[in-house]
Formats: sequence, C-alpha cells, structure tokens
Amino acid sequence: ELFVQTANKTGAKLLPTDSEHNAIFQALHGEPPERIARLILTASGGPFRDLPLKEFEKITLAEALSHPNWEMGRKISIDSATMMNKGLEIIEAHWLFNTPVENIDVLMQRESIIHSMVEFIDGSFLAQMGLPDMRVPIAYCLGWPERLPLKIPRLDPLSMSALHFEKIDPQRYPCLPLAIKVAKQGGAAPAVLNGANETVVTAFLGEEIRFVEIAETIAAVINNFEKALHRVNAPSFLRKIRTLEDAEHADKWGRKQASKILESII
Repeated sequence: ELFVQTANKTGAKLLPTDSEHNAIFQALHGEPPERIARLILTASGGPFRDLPLKEFEKITLAEALSHPNWEMGRKISIDSATMMNKGLEIIEAHWLFNTPVENIDVLMQRESIIHSMVEFIDGSFLAQMGLPDMRVPIAYCLGWPERLPLKIPRLDPLSMSALHFEKIDPQRYPCLPLAIKVAKQGGAAPAVLNGANETVVTAFLGEEIRFVEIAETIAAVINNFEKALHRVNAPSFLRKIRTLEDAEHADKWGRKQASKILESII
C-alpha cells in the first residue's frame, strides 16, 4: 500500500517482474480499473496437487522442494507447495492494479502455460501465454515500453493438445483462503501474515516442523492478531500502517508470534 501510494505521488511507473503480475500488466495494456471485471491468477498446484490428503502428514522437505514446472529457490518452492505465494500475489495484485480482492481469483493451470488472465466488463478475456521462463517477464520490464528479442525456447501451439483449469481445493491449500481473508482485512494483517510465513517456512526448511504445521501455525498467528486488535492497549501499528516503520513493526510482530507458537511445537 505504501509502495503504490509513493509511486502514485511521484509519478513513477511500476513494472511488475513476477510472472503472474507481469502477465496481467501485459493483458491490461493500460485499460483503466473500471473496465476490469476480474483478474485471474494461475497456479501450477505445486508438487502436491494430486497427493491424497491423508498423506500430507508424511510430506518431506525434499518432496516439498520438488516443483513440477518451475525452477525456483527453496523459500518460494515451499510457498508454492502451500500456495501461500498465490495469497501474497492476490495482495500484490489488489494494490498494483487497483482491483478489489473480491474480483481477484486463482485457478490451477497445470501446464503453467497461461500465466494469468484478465476478464473485462464486456465478457472478453485476455491471457498471456508462454513457457514457464522468468527471463520473459524480466526482459519485458527491462525493455518496456519496447520488447526485447530473446533467444529462448518458444511455445509451440501445435504441441498443446489441451489446457487444463481447476478450482483450488481449500483443504489441500489452507494457506490460500487464510491469505485471502487477510487481504480483505487489510491494514497490518498482510505484514503480520508475511512475517509469520517467513518464520514458519524457515523452520520447515530447517526440518524443525512438519509441512502441515506451516498453515496451522500461521492461522494461529492471525488468530492472535485479531484478538490483539480488540485490546485497548493494542500497538498503533497493528491498527493501521502509516509508515514504513509501522510495516516493519507489524512484520516483526508476526515473526515473534510465530516463534512463540513454534516453541511449543519444536
């Protein structure tokens, strides 16, 4: 919120390099927010999209780090497995494109060919497609408003027999509805969520907790946050983010709460 507000005040142009937001940016092509009916972020589903729910208790770190489509770092690989990354992307899209959270959806797109879509008020859709390669959105931003030629593998439409879309199962990905709830709350909630997630994922990467305890711990932090808001002596930064320092304090609060909860688990 603060970042976008500063960009608006200074007249800076924000160019998103994240593949999903870059796809939306390309599809919008300067269309004003009032013409947007819906933004659709796509998700691969990560390594556990077909794993029986009863087996989630046994998920190992190595399994969680094995992404089916993208080559990513350890932290973002876990966020993809929990789908927390999509929750954070909803928050980003809300501010980047001035679109209500209620008008932002997530669909599973197994092939990771369609990187995101925009539905306009006239019922038409625009989607950005391509092989999963971060060089494309990065080059787009580096060359904007021009396009840079890239020598990379290209998508062959004749090789696509079908593109598959699926709804997101909240039981399989409990972090996503939690993040959506936080996105609607606004204020300090997203910063608290982010701080908690950073701490909990670090614990999982250190093999200190089980995979299922990631969402459970973050949910407990958000529950504590909601209780704290009702206290008379609640810190001002939990009620409203006015400065960068407030955001940092909220993030640290989320990390501290997560650490306290983890102490009872580890």
